[in-house]
Amino acid sequence: MRYGLVLDPVFLEHRVPPEHPERPDRLRAISEKLSARSAFDRLVTVAPAPAAEEAILRVHTRDHLAHIQGTRLQPLHPLDWDTYSGGASHDVALLAAGSVIRMIELLFRGDLDSGFAAIRPPGHHAEPGKPMGFCLFNNVAVGAQWALDQGLVRRVAIVDFDVHHGNGTQAAFYHRDDVLYVSLHQHPLYPGTGYYTEVGVGKGKGMTVNFPIPAGQTNGFYSSLLAGMVLPILAGYEPGLILVSAGFDAHRDDPLAGMLLDERGYTRMAADLNRAAGKICGGRILYVLEGGYNLKALAGSVETTVAAGLDPPETGPELEPSPNSEPYMDQLRPVLSPYWPV
Repeated sequence: MRYGLVLDPVFLEHRVPPEHPERPDRLRAISEKLSARSAFDRLVTVAPAPAAEEAILRVHTRDHLAHIQGTRLQPLHPLDWDTYSGGASHDVALLAAGSVIRMIELLFRGDLDSGFAAIRPPGHHAEPGKPMGFCLFNNVAVGAQWALDQGLVRRVAIVDFDVHHGNGTQAAFYHRDDVLYVSLHQHPLYPGTGYYTEVGVGKGKGMTVNFPIPAGQTNGFYSSLLAGMVLPILAGYEPGLILVSAGFDAHRDDPLAGMLLDERGYTRMAADLNRAAGKICGGRILYVLEGGYNLKALAGSVETTVAAGLDPPETGPELEPSPNSEPYMDQLRPVLSPYWPV
């Protein structure tokens, strides 16, 4: 298994205020955790590469790009109440988006089978015309659009299991049928979007699938939802590439949300998604870091996700079943069944 990893000190250069949740220490914790595991010596290290402005402009407006460019070589500057850009942020954000492009390129060249991009700043809250939610450019959206523009695939699926809804990714593709966006997120919670009734418009109707999940759900709930709805939807869509907005803030120890996942839950999700990718799109699946703000929980969850790709288990860990999953899915079936085999 040729499993690629982007994890580079350059991403530490995007600065935020000292107590900010999305701080450079997140990547330091991941690096320390992965370097301590000898099996990870087999990972294929991929160097970051900047995205071309043309690739950014395929997702974001020119004003959005100019807004971030204007902070280059300037003191740390708030773009909104929780999103910052400073001297190196523009260049680092180009490297973050470009690293997703580079990994996709290597997947389709056959140099990698799958991989993980441990990058920052994150991206899924960045809308076409607005940075927000710690995010400057939408890394996953830029990568998906690039793959389509290059003719590598006709359809891309994005699965987002960050505990916060990826409003920016949804906005980028809401009118289209060449990108499927599936989000599992706590609701209500920031940014307040992602109702189950938000299914897309025009050609994109049915191509946005939101699972707004009440707080307090467990590994078993997520596993059942994945098996019962997410994986059948992916199989029905038949994408040529699966991108995962991999946020680990649904962990029980995360300070910004109220879910109850742990490392076993993330292992099971990664194992099931990887197995589905093997059947649907030749195993081409790329995980892209989004949230996760308890350093120990984040590092451990990334470690198990990478391990599930590098040495795929025959089955994921057995999880306690959740009594809430079937009633929840029964509520959503009338909304989704006109579009998907659920």
